[in-house]
Amino acid sequence: MSLVLGIPKGSLEKTTVEMFAKAGYKIHISSRSYKPTIDDPDIECMLIRAQEMSRYVENGFLDCGLTGKDWIEENGSDVVEIAELVYGKVGRKPLRWVLAAPEDSDIKSPKDLEGKRIATEAVGMTKRYLEKLGVNASVEFSWGATEVKPPRLADAIVEITETGSSLRANKLAILDTLCESTTRFIASKEAMADETKKAKIDKLALLLKAALKAESKVGLMLNVPASKLDDILEKIPALERPTVAKLAEEGWFALNSIVDEHVVRDLIPELLNAGASGIVEYPLNKIVD
Repeated sequence: MSLVLGIPKGSLEKTTVEMFAKAGYKIHISSRSYKPTIDDPDIECMLIRAQEMSRYVENGFLDCGLTGKDWIEENGSDVVEIAELVYGKVGRKPLRWVLAAPEDSDIKSPKDLEGKRIATEAVGMTKRYLEKLGVNASVEFSWGATEVKPPRLADAIVEITETGSSLRANKLAILDTLCESTTRFIASKEAMADETKKAKIDKLALLLKAALKAESKVGLMLNVPASKLDDILEKIPALERPTVAKLAEEGWFALNSIVDEHVVRDLIPELLNAGASGIVEYPLNKIVD
């Protein structure tokens, strides 16, 4: 029996496919089909909007899928959260649901929303937010293009953002953050009760987390004279203790380590100056703890 996997359609679609490729799974999405192909005969994919994913998983139409924590809460879905996967359309930071209004409007704080109209996809979240503040406002569901609705179609919006660039482009000012959300790999309780499906889901989670963890890391190999070994080991901020092995040439060691990619540009010159040679930097696909 195949595992039915939901792939989020829309903003996360491309990055999800790329992440699966790094995890070792090739997914192909046709523009005319909602059933992507995957190079694993035991997995069947379906392309589903992230907003709906948790409902289909909860109801057993999908065994597992990827969606935001925000939509799980918005739908009130009873699902099993297998893993948190921090990735988005353009970056690797949590997404934010924000309250925004036109820069030139008289709405400068959430309290100014009294009697106003708010457009959003996250109706439940927005109503709970206003209730906590004691503010009475009309919350209308938005089918998309929410940023363009103020001021004619809405006084303010609650919208998800990764960088804020779309809001700024539409001359909207962020007034408050309702919540932060990250992508979650979720499964139905029924699928997790099936030993075969659970094993497949756990394997997917392991490889997806390993692929994400490797994104910001690189491998380093270098040759080190014995007289400089201790000094160079102190300079390397290793993920684990570096692997050190004797070379065939007497008095030399080979050193292998994993480091954060952003430190390499400064680290390599330091290692050279400290006496290392033959330095090789190489990319990583997965890091499994």
